[in-house]
Amino acid sequence: MFGVCSSRGSAIRLQKPLELILALCIWLIPSCAVAQFDHSIWDGLLKRHVLVIEGGRETRVDYDGMLMDRAVLEDYLERIASLDRREFDTWELSSQLAFLINTYNAWTVELILMEYPGIRSIRQIGFFPFSAWRRNIVNLFGNSHSLDDLEHGMIRGWGIYNEPRIHFAINCAAIGCPALRAEAYVGERLEE
Repeated sequence: MFGVCSSRGSAIRLQKPLELILALCIWLIPSCAVAQFDHSIWDGLLKRHVLVIEGGRETRVDYDGMLMDRAVLEDYLERIASLDRREFDTWELSSQLAFLINTYNAWTVELILMEYPGIRSIRQIGFFPFSAWRRNIVNLFGNSHSLDDLEHGMIRGWGIYNEPRIHFAINCAAIGCPALRAEAYVGERLEE
């Protein structure tokens, strides 16, 4: 016998060196998984179609270009829709929040493209209480949600992110909203 290893509250008697190595590997795995979601599709779309102006204080979205790349955006949105909530829950909070921000922003662009080029403002899409932000268009975790659900129900409403700066990250596609960042958010650089 090589020793006793306690892993997650249970003692394991190790008979062989291979068992010791396996037990050490399991023990060293962090309890929060690193997000494996790839935002590179969204990042590429933002880099190609978001023009940064005023020294970074403003951005303009090239919706004509986004429309030409709509199949690429739809692929990204399908990947978002296929994510299992149980997997999402294993991620670090910064990766979860980055994912939800990117989801909100990508679906906002898609919402505009659903009506484009026939609109000049997102405010032309529906009227209160059926505004653009209340449409159940976001496919996430096996359900349809609205942009309001994402912002107020998940990002703010779950009570786990407690991030007052969220207003500066999500973009509602209106002039009075924060600028749409010309790159995707990722958990490991979210604080930057």
